[in-house]
Formats: sequence, structure tokens, C-alpha cells
Amino acid sequence: MAAPFPSPTSTWHTKTYQSISPARPELSAKGKTIVITGGGSGIGAESALYFAKAGASRIALLGRREQPLLDTKASIEHKFTNVEVFVASTDVNNRSEVDAAFSKFAGDGKIHVLVSGAAMIGPQEAVGDVDGDKFLDAIQQNLRGSLNVAQAFLRHAAKDAVAIDVNSSAAHLNFAPQFASYSVAKLAVFRLWDSVAFGNPELSVFHVQPGVVDTAMNREAGGIDAIGFSDDVSLPASFNVWLASPEARFLKGKFLWTNWDVDELKSRAEEIEAGMQLSIGLVGWPWQTANWKTNWKS
Repeated sequence: MAAPFPSPTSTWHTKTYQSISPARPELSAKGKTIVITGGGSGIGAESALYFAKAGASRIALLGRREQPLLDTKASIEHKFTNVEVFVASTDVNNRSEVDAAFSKFAGDGKIHVLVSGAAMIGPQEAVGDVDGDKFLDAIQQNLRGSLNVAQAFLRHAAKDAVAIDVNSSAAHLNFAPQFASYSVAKLAVFRLWDSVAFGNPELSVFHVQPGVVDTAMNREAGGIDAIGFSDDVSLPASFNVWLASPEARFLKGKFLWTNWDVDELKSRAEEIEAGMQLSIGLVGWPWQTANWKTNWKS
């Protein structure tokens, strides 16, 4: 289909395709341990299935509601008998629950991939109309949850681990006035994970707009009805598997839409990796020729 939004690639995807297929040997997750927050349904559950297809050894599903976690676990283990699926009913805003879940799952081992997908929409009102306490509370909940997950991940992450921040285009686009709280929250979450990447350069951190997928949160926001189309959940699920592979390392730190064609992105790897393309920053600031980093360190 024609791209409904501006795109850096000429090809626009709405469902999975061969280049990001978990069946590709280059994308193998064999021997890896995966943690997915918001893993009981939607994008999180489908991502878990795709990591199982890619050969992951152990997958942890964290979410507030236990039954969807158990259902997803049963479905994956029925299809992939060699995969161990761990579930923990976890509110990411509860630090002790997050710490306990990560610690129990990791044990004496390390976590290779994190898909941080737990989030909430918050009040859907414009700045001039919204209740201030509800506005700020939603931002705080989204940010606190991401912070708890990031800190737990850092304690158990493998040296070259991958963290995928399932973000939103609302972090860099204004779709409608009523998404102000959510937009502020997602930009804050982006900066949080960007700080994790800055402080831990050995890690690969990615920020992802997962597409317009028919999930409970998207239905709450009215996204599909407003936009008039949807993307298949297979697209972000397989894109996450691709991001966890060595092929995607040139995109470390970038903000990506799952709809963009990875082969076109790979063809521009040197250009993208060397510059500020696909990053959130100050447009027009000639950072590449500035010597502020040298001056700051001196």
C-alpha cells in the first residue's frame, strides 16, 4: 500500500515479510532469554510467539492480568516444546514486583533482550480542559513503569543486550489535542531509554512506533477508527525479532516505525549510523561540527 505517512523508505509494510521473518537463520534467537512487559496480549504476546519461532530458549511474560499471561504461555509452549515460558503477574509501577519478577526469571543468568511494552493512554483531553492531577498522574505512571523496568533490566542484562522501547509516534507528532498527556509521557519515556543508551554504550537500545495495531489500548484511544486502517500484529512482532539481531545494530539509538522497509534502511546503513537521521533532537543544530563534547570533558 502507499505510505499514509511520510516515510524514509519507498516501501511501506502493514504485515510481516521475508526480511524480518523469524525463520531466517540470521535472526536466530537460539540460546537467548527474552523479557516482555505487557506480554499477556496484543503486541507483547505476538512478540513472544515470534521470539519462540526464532528459537529463543526462555521467555518471560510480565503483565498485570495473570490469565492472559497463562493463556499466552500455554499457546507458545504447545507450539514450541523446547521454549520455557515464565509468567509473573506484575504491575510495572510496583518496583518490588518488577524487581522480583526479573530476579526470579534471570536467576544466575543474564537477559539478552527486553521488549518494554507496558503503557497506558491516560486522560484524553486537551491541555486547556484536562484535570491537572489526572494529566500528571498518567505521565508519572508511564515514566515510573519504564524506570522500574529499565533499572531491573540493567541489573540483569547481558553485556551486549538489546532493549526495545515500544514507544509511539505521539512522542514526535501531534495527532490531536486530546493526546497531550500521552504524548508528553512517551517523549519522556524516549528520553529515559535514550539516557540508558548514553550511559551504557555496550547495549543496543531502539525506540519503536509499532504501527496502528488493533490492541485494547489502541481501541481505547480510537486510533484505528480515526485513521481508517490498521497494521497486522505480525509486523511489530517480527520487527522486534529483527531488531534483536546483529543486522539491526546500525540503528542503535534510532526512533523507528515498524512500517519502514528494513532492506532499504540497510542499504543506507553508513549514512544513517553516522548522522542524526531517525533521531529526536534539535532540527538545524549543526551538532556534527560542534566541539562541545570535547570542551565539556575538558
